[in-house]
Amino acid sequence: MGSGKSTVARLLASQLGWTNVDLDRRITEAAGLTIPEIFACSGEAEFRRIESEQLARVVAEFAETQKPRIVSLGGGTIAQPQNLALLRENGALLIWLRCPVDELLRRCAQITDRPLFRDETSFRDLLAVRLPFYALSDYRVPAQDEPARVVERILALPAFERFTGVAPEFSSRRVLP
Repeated sequence: MGSGKSTVARLLASQLGWTNVDLDRRITEAAGLTIPEIFACSGEAEFRRIESEQLARVVAEFAETQKPRIVSLGGGTIAQPQNLALLRENGALLIWLRCPVDELLRRCAQITDRPLFRDETSFRDLLAVRLPFYALSDYRVPAQDEPARVVERILALPAFERFTGVAPEFSSRRVLP
């Protein structure tokens, strides 16, 4: 939450000419409700069920079309074991947009549509629970700069060399400058 996933994903997909999929948008379209409405009406368990269902559809669409895509996942998506397993089984590359907690808090201070963001303490607690899952990512990319710089860092990853023609300078699971 607040790392810039949606913005970075949109820019990255545009630069690569790939499909951009925002999982939160897919969830709201499928449910016909906003995320806060889903939480208020049905609770987090129902939200997570819809999230897993939509993620499975995104993966199935890729399997069917083989068209590469950039998917911005919600902050809790890979904290659900079935979602992480689905992504791993299907060869997804996971990139953690790593941002200092104080910067995340600053960015989220004006957000009113995040049901799991109540206050600084709950935010820090939630992040602490999710950090071990984020650490399972293939790459960690600093995300405190403007989105265009974050996209540059992602495109410099070895996994993107064949798409950009840029020789990799960084190794897997390494934090980029």
